[in-house]
Amino acid sequence: MEQVQTVFKAGNSNVVAIPQNLLRSMGLTKGSKVVIEAAPTGEAFVVRKAEKGKAVANRAATVEFKKWLEQVLEEDGKVLDELAVR
Repeated sequence: MEQVQTVFKAGNSNVVAIPQNLLRSMGLTKGSKVVIEAAPTGEAFVVRKAEKGKAVANRAATVEFKKWLEQVLEEDGKVLDELAVR
C-alpha cells in the first residue's frame, strides 16, 4: 500500500517519517540502524536493516578515501617504503 509522506526539516537534516505499520513489518523500533541507498533508477530510495554487529560505512566516503589513498601511495609510495624500512 502506497503512503505519501512529507519531507520536513529537523535540525540540519531533511527527514521523512516511516509509518508504524512499515516499521513493524520490518521489525524496526526507535534506535534501529538502517541503510539508505538510492535505487539504481535514481527515482527511489531503498531502506533496509543494517546488519547486526557490523558498522555501517558511508560508501561514498569509503570510495573517496580509497581514491585518496591510491593517489598518496602512487605519489609517495617510495618515501613511505623507505620510512617503513628504517
